[in-house]
Amino acid sequence: MLDIEVIETSSLGDRSYLAHDGEVAVVVDPQRDIDRVIALAGRLDVRIAWVLETHVHNDYVSGGLQLARLTGARYGVAADDDVPFDRVPLREGDVLEVSERMHIRPVATPGHTFHHLSYILDGPAGPEGVFTGGSLLLGTTGRTDLLGQDHAHDLARQQHSSAHQLAQLLPDGAQVWPTHGFGSFCSATQASGDTSTIGRERQINPALTLAETEFVEQTLAGLDDYPAYYAHMGVRNTAGPEPIDLTPVATADPVELLRRVETGEWVVDLRSRKAFARSHLAGTVSLGLDGPMATWLGWLIDWGAPITLLGDTANQVAQAQRELVRIGIDRPAAAATGGPAQWAGEHPDRVAGLATASFGDLASALAHRGPDGLPAPAVVLDVRLPHEWRQSHVRDAVHIPLPELPQRLAELPEGPVWVHCGSGYRAAAAASLLTRAGRTAVLIDDAFDHAETAGVPMAA
Repeated sequence: MLDIEVIETSSLGDRSYLAHDGEVAVVVDPQRDIDRVIALAGRLDVRIAWVLETHVHNDYVSGGLQLARLTGARYGVAADDDVPFDRVPLREGDVLEVSERMHIRPVATPGHTFHHLSYILDGPAGPEGVFTGGSLLLGTTGRTDLLGQDHAHDLARQQHSSAHQLAQLLPDGAQVWPTHGFGSFCSATQASGDTSTIGRERQINPALTLAETEFVEQTLAGLDDYPAYYAHMGVRNTAGPEPIDLTPVATADPVELLRRVETGEWVVDLRSRKAFARSHLAGTVSLGLDGPMATWLGWLIDWGAPITLLGDTANQVAQAQRELVRIGIDRPAAAATGGPAQWAGEHPDRVAGLATASFGDLASALAHRGPDGLPAPAVVLDVRLPHEWRQSHVRDAVHIPLPELPQRLAELPEGPVWVHCGSGYRAAAAASLLTRAGRTAVLIDDAFDHAETAGVPMAA
């Protein structure tokens, strides 16, 4: 048996892999911060011989090119992907002899992209599994609309065919190792489980249980919005990403912080939303590192806009920098650590709090029974994505998905806005955007699943 090491990037919902035989390794779909991969190879005392890309990624900037250059590994990319850098052009039918005990067979699996490849891993006893990238995921497949709606239908048909090809080539016991599907917006629907085999996918995956027409209809109907920054990832990966710089950025003093806030720049508070609600620098945006900060920040900002990071510690800021380089935001404009009192400096009046509530509080407020200390809602704002809204929502609520909120603030009626999402994370970001715009906001820091049992009137 060969060993497979998983390198998770949970904040983006992706996985990279290092497969080895104890001496030689192959790395599949590495993220841009390749120090994690190099450190893992060092701990295992293995030499990276090949770096493989399943496709030109749309949700993150790849580290494959730099990893190959630093380690001297061969860099495998689909032959049909037109790229300006040196690589080994791979096609179905090739066999990569990584070592005597480990071979790789590329398989053409178009659907998520036009030239997508999956990689069958053969050990001494035969096929052990397949690296499926954005093709066959766990209980679902990769979405087919990232290259444009005009191609989505045809790519969905190809995705169905690709899944069947893998199922025909591999035994039931073969492992399935996808890159996407653990929260990534590259997944057509939510993935099922944490591990899988070809046999399990035959039983549960719509691509293998539904006829082509039904699969295509279901896949296209289920596609929802995806982050705006995806438009920049494929271009960056095709051109050949540059090395990253994770050295500390310039420190902003209170005068500079207040200037950046007053000019409308993105000053992002990385602390938890509960810490933000207790106390924050007025005009900053809550996007805590305890959630998918990079995804939502990259979706919200005008691409290339300066970003300033605020954290409890230098380690927190450094972690945010790492998260951001993965989506191509290379260097924040500035950073500061400490807390709101330090960030406000000689202007303690610029320290603010944020009112919070539960869905039980909302039910009471809508029934005109309080609660004490909170302003009565003029509007309930739901900032979830469209598919979440369609499933169920608060009766008479206004729906503006979080990524659209900065441009649609004027649509909200005057008066206090009580804002919610599915868990509280996106609602905190929305409430901070509202207060930054001079509105009164109440953060419903509660799970949406509690709304109905709390007595909030619902609509379907």
